[in-house]
Amino acid sequence: MPTLPPRSGVTRRRVLGGLSAAAVGGALPLASAGAGAENGHPASPGRHRGRRKPNVIVILLDDLGWGELGCYGQQVIQTPVIDGLASQGVRFTQAYVNSVCAPTRGSLLTGQHMGHATIRSNLDAPAGFAPDDVTVAEVVKSRGYATGVIGKWGFGPDAADSPSHPNQQGFDHYFGYATHGNAHDYWPTHLWRNHERVEFPENEGADVTYAPELITEEALDFIERHRRDPFFLYLAYNTPHAPNEIPDDAPYSDEDWPEGERNHAAQITWTDGQIGRVLARLDRLGIADDTAIIFLSDNGPHPEGIGYAHVGSTLPHDDEFFNGNGPFRGRKGSMYEGGIRVPLIVRLPERDRGGQGSRGRVVNDPVAVWDLLPTIADLTDARVPRDVDGISIVPLLQGRRHSERDTFYWEFNNDKRNDQAVRWGQWKAIRFNGAPLELYDVRRDWREETNLAAVRPDLIAHADRLMAAAVTPR
Repeated sequence: MPTLPPRSGVTRRRVLGGLSAAAVGGALPLASAGAGAENGHPASPGRHRGRRKPNVIVILLDDLGWGELGCYGQQVIQTPVIDGLASQGVRFTQAYVNSVCAPTRGSLLTGQHMGHATIRSNLDAPAGFAPDDVTVAEVVKSRGYATGVIGKWGFGPDAADSPSHPNQQGFDHYFGYATHGNAHDYWPTHLWRNHERVEFPENEGADVTYAPELITEEALDFIERHRRDPFFLYLAYNTPHAPNEIPDDAPYSDEDWPEGERNHAAQITWTDGQIGRVLARLDRLGIADDTAIIFLSDNGPHPEGIGYAHVGSTLPHDDEFFNGNGPFRGRKGSMYEGGIRVPLIVRLPERDRGGQGSRGRVVNDPVAVWDLLPTIADLTDARVPRDVDGISIVPLLQGRRHSERDTFYWEFNNDKRNDQAVRWGQWKAIRFNGAPLELYDVRRDWREETNLAAVRPDLIAHADRLMAAAVTPR
């Protein structure tokens, strides 16, 4: 085994849905970009007047753990491109997502945490978004951006006419997996391009066409086609999610590791190379310094591997083999830090970095995936509905002061359990399936080893109130 170091508010769809870009950019009841409902950050009107608006690319990996990148302490798995991105931008040490896939993607797209969002569980993914949900694509589209989502969508049915289809949620272009479950198959018999089903008959009973490679090719084509326009691209790879499959396990072929571990490491390094292809294309087109890059994972590392016989794989993977959750307790599906704390790296265009210099800077302030919608709105001079939970992190990216929100809130729900967690300041409380609350000082005890619930009943009572206030019943 490798040795490693330790609400309420304006209805969102009613505000933006069905309106022209000119109307949306006019006098509508919206909060300032970068403000959300609570934060008070001023808008930046005319930031890009007389020059090109910045492109924005969000790159989301699936089940990549906090500790699986070199820039976060990994010493075995090679990730030179992402490490280079961190050296050129800002790396966050306390970036939070939700503990499983669909809720994180829902929060990213709508700017709402799980107490308010439509998507509060993977079980909500088949039904998809509510009619009045508004996505970040709709927000930036109101500012004249071309919008694309390529890769794992994961909401609604596997159909061309779903209300949750990306083309109905503000995305001009879509290519990839429609449903949550289908994205577990790296050798699919079909994907979707907008409303067209794209068939891969060669994958019937054989592993021929590797879908993640098609995802990269489609992203490169999207960038080429919109190189002269401001664009927003949500690039959602399904790697390195189980079932740990890759056409070639290089550069780890000669390692004396179980096959599932070689494949898992190869998935990460291969995806790092694909991101390199995207960055190289931006350089070749001369638009790298017109483009903001936001890189993150959707939850902590996965422990599974077996159980994917439906896609022809039984390769196991132990998330502790490469110390996937870094120094933290827990993994995917857990309310402990290892389940919800992930890598987040942001590289802004030079002109948007502020006067403090952001190359290679590390930010220790806690931030969340639901901050991305208002952050992207801030970068693009767009405006957001007042009921988002996130706040813009542009001040942090520019080395300025940041208005922290009062609380962070999470849930984990399925047909067997209902877990909750809340963080405020240094304190984090967790309730596992109705059990008594646990309490941790995560600034001093980031491994969450010392439960302080018995000695701080005042904080337990406060956490109970915060949890109740964070949830809007559905």
